[in-house]
Amino acid sequence: MDTFADLVACEDLLLFVNAAITATGQREFHSTQGEQRLSLEFLHSYIEVNYPDLYAATLALDINDHNAALIIRNLLARPGAGDGALIARRLERMSPPRVYGLFQRLRRDGVNNRRTRAIIRDWLAGRPDLAFDAVKYRTALKEAVRHAHLKLPDELATFLFEPRSRSRFGTPILDTWRRAHYEQAALYDLPYTVAEGFAARHGIRRELFLERIASRMTRLERLRLDNRLERTRPETDADLAAMPLVRLASYALSLPFEQRAARRTELTTAFRTSARRAAATRAGTWGRVAAVLDDSFSAYGSAAKRRRPLAVAVGCHFLLEALAGEYRGLWLSGGSDPLMAHPVGPTPLGQRIIDALETAPDRLVIVSDGWDNAPPGLANQVLRTWRRRLDPERKVSIVHLNPVYDAEDFDVRRLAASVPTAGIRDAEDLPALVELAQFAEGRTGLAELRAHLTERAALR
Repeated sequence: MDTFADLVACEDLLLFVNAAITATGQREFHSTQGEQRLSLEFLHSYIEVNYPDLYAATLALDINDHNAALIIRNLLARPGAGDGALIARRLERMSPPRVYGLFQRLRRDGVNNRRTRAIIRDWLAGRPDLAFDAVKYRTALKEAVRHAHLKLPDELATFLFEPRSRSRFGTPILDTWRRAHYEQAALYDLPYTVAEGFAARHGIRRELFLERIASRMTRLERLRLDNRLERTRPETDADLAAMPLVRLASYALSLPFEQRAARRTELTTAFRTSARRAAATRAGTWGRVAAVLDDSFSAYGSAAKRRRPLAVAVGCHFLLEALAGEYRGLWLSGGSDPLMAHPVGPTPLGQRIIDALETAPDRLVIVSDGWDNAPPGLANQVLRTWRRRLDPERKVSIVHLNPVYDAEDFDVRRLAASVPTAGIRDAEDLPALVELAQFAEGRTGLAELRAHLTERAALR
């Protein structure tokens, strides 16, 4: 049987996981960037000191890259902390810019023990094309090599540290970078972010540059650029369908309403294709599902995370539709079209929860930042009454998924003590988070939670 200390540890760890999934240290609708960062740093310190083994094990969960980098930095700064193999596997899942940023932070912090140098060495050795990295992430790679005291092949070392000492490089991309300094045609064979600087140096018209560099852009670079240029057909259908749900939702929500309506079939097909891919073998197995989805004004998020909470709700809508045998989504605004969703109005969670429960679902999923204000506290009263009086046997599974970290409470905001709340960042994590929510309900304890972390670590 779990002791009181075990129950506290379980609750503390779940609180930290919620934060590590949702918080990125950026401004949110209800808190500033400074408040977010201060709160998150305190929470990392608290968990690392009190539960060092559990702190390290959270790398096996679907926490975001920002917090994974903070955990790795803290583990590497403490000799013997954490599992080196798990750290290495987590680095493999992170984007190269994030990893290079972490290496630069380790250098600034003076973390240069043998394990740190080995992890940097092994990660760089696993890169598919280090010459490409030398061009695209030149400064960061140079700092990582210096920090880990690595020996590179002569040509690559010369390119990083003495590029002007050679009149020619044998590696094509390195020589292309050299020629791009004086030959305009060469820059179009470089990565977009590198070529952009050379285009400005040569005074090339922006429109001409973008037209000729398009084939070198990544899918995400094309989408970001086309949003700014307000093009009507920025990508192929395959590009859209291959995107993760929340990223696809962010793109769709950035379009004017007229474009969303005109491209309804295309966007809906892309959402459903992405959702079926995420649901995989679980598609259609969840029975009757009702969802309460937050499109109130606070779903706008902030200038740093524009429409992110709303995008999470839209992504969850399409994934739940794929998971359910029978599905109904209820938006707080009363709307019924996820493609036309926009942040507006108050947050009447209580009334929408009543509407959802009246459909007699097997599962109720609430996706909201938890700021119930129309009227305040109604959602808490509804859920408490439902659990205590109408459904004490918990025949209806209810989970609240919150995409926003509450800096003041060091957690995501909860609706009711009787309903588990989990933080969510990517819609694809929804099935795993619903599973993790059982720990928050108190049906399982610390031993089961440790076993869950161990199992997840083995799968990574």
